Amino acid sequence: MQSAVRARRRLTGALVRAGALTDPAWIEAFQQVPRHPFVPRFFLAEMAGWVAVDSSDPGWLRAVYSDQVLVTQLDEDPGAWRTARRTGPVAGVPTCSSSMPSIMAIMLEELLVRAGHQVLEVGTGTGYNAALLSYRLGSGQVSTIDIDGDLVEQARIRLGSCGYRPRCEVRDGAGGFPEQAPFDRVLCTCSVSTIPPEWLNQTKPGGFVLTTLNRPIGAGLVRLTVGEDGTGCGQVLARDGRFMPLRAHRRSEPGRLLSKIQPNGAAPRPTPLSVRSTLNPASRFEFFAGLALPEVAPAFDPAAPDATFLVHADGSWARHFTDHDRNLVSQGGPRRLWDLLESAYSDWQDLGEPTRDRFGVTVTQDRQELWLDEPTSKYVWPL
Repeated sequence: MQSAVRARRRLTGALVRAGALTDPAWIEAFQQVPRHPFVPRFFLAEMAGWVAVDSSDPGWLRAVYSDQVLVTQLDEDPGAWRTARRTGPVAGVPTCSSSMPSIMAIMLEELLVRAGHQVLEVGTGTGYNAALLSYRLGSGQVSTIDIDGDLVEQARIRLGSCGYRPRCEVRDGAGGFPEQAPFDRVLCTCSVSTIPPEWLNQTKPGGFVLTTLNRPIGAGLVRLTVGEDGTGCGQVLARDGRFMPLRAHRRSEPGRLLSKIQPNGAAPRPTPLSVRSTLNPASRFEFFAGLALPEVAPAFDPAAPDATFLVHADGSWARHFTDHDRNLVSQGGPRRLWDLLESAYSDWQDLGEPTRDRFGVTVTQDRQELWLDEPTSKYVWPL
């Protein structure tokens, strides 16, 4: 399919120009490994809900080779796509996707693989990422696991059709793949709230575990170097990556928390902080904001499209909106979340406005924590 080859080359070029791809070996992998066999059908979001798309639809190939996430499963229901195809757009929560190619490129480069490395991928998904790893290292060096048997079987078939045969097995990702351990690298293509100790125990000392943090605000890509005793220490990386969570690490949907709050008619007040400076992943403050407000999540109310909410399971909430270019906030519940955020912003300024790459992670048998600048820092937060 010549059009797919051209589309793949255009996508690779765009990833290079964006700085997501810099390593010649990975540039070659993205040029050579097709994406379209792994996403023959998917969902696209529209106002009415999730629309089912397949290769017979205009624009399918363009979507496949664009730098966008392609949702391939809703609510763990393999029949949802057929329902949407038959009846029209459906509601649902994404439970599997083919991630944005730029995020995949960043994560694969940060894995720092070399020839001969044995790699475990946690989260097979469509199989496209395993294909890229297999192209780079050889299928015999790659193991990929997923808790969803249907996804694993589909990925195995699609990988084989492209000439790749990594080990594809059904496993709970948090438990790793002890039968194939030890690994030089463990790559998790879903986010975790804490680092599963099995990943460290199944990685060779000096090897890396690369994953993303499952935090409602201030998530980030982390790379841990594994110690002799199953501990790990490493950095939050400057290049960011975000994935849907490992199934065992999912949190309550923010919309459900929003439905439970009890607005008390609190009068809005001006605030110096904008939502963009707080919640946008490109903001230098966003990672620190997440440290200050653990378990607090952004939420959106269709009845108030111009407002952004922060909500917590304890019933605390804040509502931010703009009026004539002024940032305004109202809040309620047991804690004043926006007051805490403004205090955190002041602390962040006093610390020299640290960006995400000044933070690190330590994992031991009895604790997992984030720290600023060095593991012995006095500025420490539980992971």
